[in-house]
Amino acid sequence: MKIAIATSDYFVMGETFINRHIEHMFGGDTVVLCGRFNGEDPYGKPIFQRRGRLSLRDRLTAPFAALSGALLHGTSRLPYGDNRAQLAGFLRQHGVKAILAEFGTQALVVAKLGNDLGIPVFTYWRGTDASAALTSRQRVRSYRLMMPRLAGMFSVSQFLLDNLAAHGVRHGNAHVVPSGVDIRRFCPGEKRPLSFLAVGRMVEKKAPQITLRAFAKAAKGGAAHLTFIGDGPLLDSSKALAAELGVADQITFAGALPHDQVRRHLQTTEVFLQHSVTARNGNTEGLPTAIQEALACGCITLSTRHAGIPEAVEDGVNGLLVDEWDEAGFAERIAQIIAMPDRSTLGAAARATAIEKFDNAQGLHRVETVIRNTVADRL
Repeated sequence: MKIAIATSDYFVMGETFINRHIEHMFGGDTVVLCGRFNGEDPYGKPIFQRRGRLSLRDRLTAPFAALSGALLHGTSRLPYGDNRAQLAGFLRQHGVKAILAEFGTQALVVAKLGNDLGIPVFTYWRGTDASAALTSRQRVRSYRLMMPRLAGMFSVSQFLLDNLAAHGVRHGNAHVVPSGVDIRRFCPGEKRPLSFLAVGRMVEKKAPQITLRAFAKAAKGGAAHLTFIGDGPLLDSSKALAAELGVADQITFAGALPHDQVRRHLQTTEVFLQHSVTARNGNTEGLPTAIQEALACGCITLSTRHAGIPEAVEDGVNGLLVDEWDEAGFAERIAQIIAMPDRSTLGAAARATAIEKFDNAQGLHRVETVIRNTVADRL
């Protein structure tokens, strides 16, 4: 069954969950609808770039189309005019039977067009779209208006579905399917004793400086070593903080790395740290892919009671949890891990959790089954 994957930007190396859908969903029988295309297409897919050059007529009618969309549908980003006709022609030409919009904000763009063409539209909620976006009354209104237009929706965590429901955004065909991980590639290797790893953008939501200070309190002067993978606005200040705390020789800032290199780090790391918090703008995680990958690689995961993380990490069973912003508690748990005479039991439990809950092959099959059955029921 041919399906269109709608995304904001294509191709983005770090968006492994979206790229996996584009490459593998329904045996790879996919096309791509994107806002922007950077010119890299490793999967050789037919691509429609929505934000291409507009015709003169579309440029002239743009203000009226934006106003109409905002008034009637809560969004000014609906395709219109010649661009809409070209997008509709692309979908018909390729025989698209369903559209999966990655992130709820992308579903806003394509839901009405899909309805007009008789193509069922689904969306996948992943984090910002079901947290920070909900601080906007206009966005909540647009989501509510969109619900009857969707054939179904998926979320990486129950937390996000509950968050949407609290704002009156509900759908009867909603399913929790974590992004998942390739458990055959992400698997434990030979672990380096007292190795710690944090992966992600150096931004407020990831709180890298809390992780850094907690590690310094618990591990300064010992044999433990922490590697940060990722870049972002807090990278330089985090490097300065490591020097100020006197742990620069125990910290490696690797910057952004290709996914395969991240995997190799996870395979040999004993402990994965992620102190996720709710950002000041309300932005939260969904259920971080990095945590699912860490569990698959048998890493003891120390994280926070934040968003969907407790749906993956069970305190004292396959990892450890503290409350958001609890720097002292985070340091105590790091010290607790360092003092463990045998860390293998928690690591084995982490791997078992990933096999049971986060095998992306099973998750992909679940999503395909829901889409296929929903489309069949509408015929």
